[in-house]
Amino acid sequence: MITSLRLRNFKNFADETLKLGPFTVIVGANASGKSNIRDAFRFLHGIGRGYTLAEIIGGKVGVGGQLEWEPIRGAPNEIVRMFDGSNEEIGEFYVRLSVRTGGKNMDYSCTVGINPDGKDGFRLLTEMMMAENQPIFGMVNSEQEWRYMQEVRPALARPLDHDPISEDQRSCLCSSIQSMRFLELSPARMREPSVPGATILGDYGQNLPTVLEAICADADRKQTLLSWFEELTPMDVQGFEFPRDPSGRVHLYITERNGRKVSAYSASDGTLRFLGLLAALLNDDAGGIYFFEKIDNGIHPSRLWLLLDLIERQTAKGKIQVITTTHSPALLAWMNDDTFEHTSVVYRDQYWSDSVIRHIADLYRLRELRKSYGLERLLTNGWLEDAMKASEGDADTDHLDDDDEDGWGMEEE
Repeated sequence: MITSLRLRNFKNFADETLKLGPFTVIVGANASGKSNIRDAFRFLHGIGRGYTLAEIIGGKVGVGGQLEWEPIRGAPNEIVRMFDGSNEEIGEFYVRLSVRTGGKNMDYSCTVGINPDGKDGFRLLTEMMMAENQPIFGMVNSEQEWRYMQEVRPALARPLDHDPISEDQRSCLCSSIQSMRFLELSPARMREPSVPGATILGDYGQNLPTVLEAICADADRKQTLLSWFEELTPMDVQGFEFPRDPSGRVHLYITERNGRKVSAYSASDGTLRFLGLLAALLNDDAGGIYFFEKIDNGIHPSRLWLLLDLIERQTAKGKIQVITTTHSPALLAWMNDDTFEHTSVVYRDQYWSDSVIRHIADLYRLRELRKSYGLERLLTNGWLEDAMKASEGDADTDHLDDDDEDGWGMEEE
């Protein structure tokens, strides 16, 4: 399980650390930097897959000319904070990931430099892996050696040949990074039929029919799937059918007890998104780390408690870890105490470009105020942004003073 992510000079983060639990929720206003956290995880995932720095940042095209890896969002120069590539200086950023795996605390870090005049553009300045604070491998290059450096492919995904114990530790850490999934469920893609035997859910929800078919082949998992799905919709669901068309592709139908059948083409976007989440989290092969942007998208607020309950139960088993961003007050209202303790706020003030990450429970009297007013109300009334301004010394904090009658500068309804 990932326990923390540190970012220094990465996009709009000067030096910030995100702490993570089994289920981590990230809140913040638009353009605050939530998606940049996703980009940092994708950068690390690309390292785990063995790509070069240029491929990770700019995209990887496979042997057949197909796009194998989508580039990190934004222009290449923009991955380094406050760097415009207009001078001879080397811009650089630093990423450090802390993981608990195989009963050990492990860390992986690297510093990447960008040279606007260089042939390859990006170079590895430092790379380090540690287990229980003991180095497994590491390399450091000075700025003076920049023009002669050849390191463009991080070493994490390359086996170590000198120490079986170190190789095992490297493999455990690399597997954790490789297991990341970045799901952006698209109802249009989930409506498509799939090929028999395709039992891995695509990042956009591809192969939904065959993934659900594999789940339904197991009586216990089928019953779990149906019980969750029945709670979501007013449909009197009996089960699912997976007919083949003349080409052999598998389609998805939802069957009701009155005999009515609803195809994936007719199902609502919210229904398909929830089915996609169920397919990802209940699949027999489910495991690793899932990152969702706006996981609540398309799901009715009155049903978000089901989504939270599902994720909280599945992550408590220890097999999967879920990270998500959200703008939903309803999702914050339903989260349990453990999820609350693993929720963070990303904040960026309008007058300065840097973003900060703060553990939400550390904000001014928030545990107490959550019980009194509800976290969803604090979000919708802008209290979280005010508290972040106060914590950064960037606002008039009189309304957050201890003498304030309500303790948060808002009148009770």
